Amino acid sequence: MELFLQQVINGLMIGSVYALVALGLTLVYGILHVPNFAHGAFYMVGAYATLMLMTHLGVHYWLAMAGSVVIVALLAVLSERLVFYPLRHAPPIHDKIAAIGILLFLEAGVQFMYGAEYRRMASPYSEPVSLFGITVTSQRLLVIVAAVLVMVVLHLFLRKTMVGATIIAMAQNREGAQLVGINPHKVAMLTFAISGALAAVAASLASPINLVYPGMGHLVILKAFVIIILGGMGSIPGAIVGGYILGLAESIGATYISGDYKDLIAFFLLVVILTIKPTGLFAKGAH
Repeated sequence: MELFLQQVINGLMIGSVYALVALGLTLVYGILHVPNFAHGAFYMVGAYATLMLMTHLGVHYWLAMAGSVVIVALLAVLSERLVFYPLRHAPPIHDKIAAIGILLFLEAGVQFMYGAEYRRMASPYSEPVSLFGITVTSQRLLVIVAAVLVMVVLHLFLRKTMVGATIIAMAQNREGAQLVGINPHKVAMLTFAISGALAAVAASLASPINLVYPGMGHLVILKAFVIIILGGMGSIPGAIVGGYILGLAESIGATYISGDYKDLIAFFLLVVILTIKPTGLFAKGAH
């Protein structure tokens, strides 16, 4: 029972990271219908920004995370303005190729500046904590609590503010939103900024547990796409629920089946859920 609870905590931690990354991805898709393959690179840049602010400037972990959020949000807005906006009338394949180009460019840039070696991020929350008879590190609990708080804040922002309402309106009906005076370009910039900020928070929370390296976003973005497909393309509840389902399935599956197949579980779940419900768990209308 203790082993099972340990894996549940680990699964919730992994699921929290997946859910934050998938939320940013699904927000952009819901507004622009662009599968942003560069989102994994934003995740990686967020980790490096936090790490470098801590190691080079001696900034505290939380301040470094805040700086990382600002840096990646600005980077995401720049990518929208300089890359995706000029391609808004181009054939759909063009923005996909452009997103892959951003991914490769950012990875090459980080590798050029900091090298390809694996780095470890120090955490002020590394001490163990006893919970329900099991021992976990404070950082793992921090990931879960902080992710839930970020999701609650995002929910309140989208549901309780006028700015958030414009994002929801654009996601529901782009043409109708424009007819009532909503500026789609400003909404697109804001959505990319939020998406980048979520990626930076996820990376900053997960990096003290995992390692930081230029290719760290590859598997994360693949699984984030699995999550938004099985949760329903463009669905925010689907991204959250899908993230936790995948995190728990990976953690428990790696313990009771085999750790060698941990990364295959995501794709097995995708096949099973889409076989039962082809539109995903939380399908959004026609999408």
